[in-house]
Amino acid sequence: MRFALKIDHERCWGCKACEVACKQEKGFDPGVSLIRVKEEGPFETKGSLTFTFRPVLCRHCDNPPCADVCPVGAIAGREDGIVLLDHERCTGCAQCVAACPYNAISMDPRNGVAQKCDMCHARVENGLVPACADNVCLAHCIYFGDANRINEMMQEKAWLKYRMQGNLGDMVITVEE
Repeated sequence: MRFALKIDHERCWGCKACEVACKQEKGFDPGVSLIRVKEEGPFETKGSLTFTFRPVLCRHCDNPPCADVCPVGAIAGREDGIVLLDHERCTGCAQCVAACPYNAISMDPRNGVAQKCDMCHARVENGLVPACADNVCLAHCIYFGDANRINEMMQEKAWLKYRMQGNLGDMVITVEE
């Protein structure tokens, strides 16, 4: 089975519970996080101001550009879709930071090596879900599981929303791929 973590940005309201859950799971200091909620705005929408919130984390790419540029092979994808970074092998060159198109890799100020979301692989291997998706998201915008089932769920959601809007043209669901 290939795992996927999907984020529905339209539902995120910026509570940052995912950040807190990640920090607690990993035992990080307040300034260190493998997921961060980016705030965009304010924007004027229908005469009022609004903000958009986007959780930013590793997307566990099928062909990760960060792995391609790592000179020591510290980053590799697994068959289940999880992309891991071996902190013991990382030399801190930061080439992966520059290569990530999603700004999801950073340098750990504590030890000078790269850090990224590992999809809580130890939890997943024990039958649990990643900390950020473990019912901590108050907006229920983070989904984890079988990639095929999540894609089906998102297609069902898109169809329902499309119908609820009265079929008024193109339908765009903002979901991380």
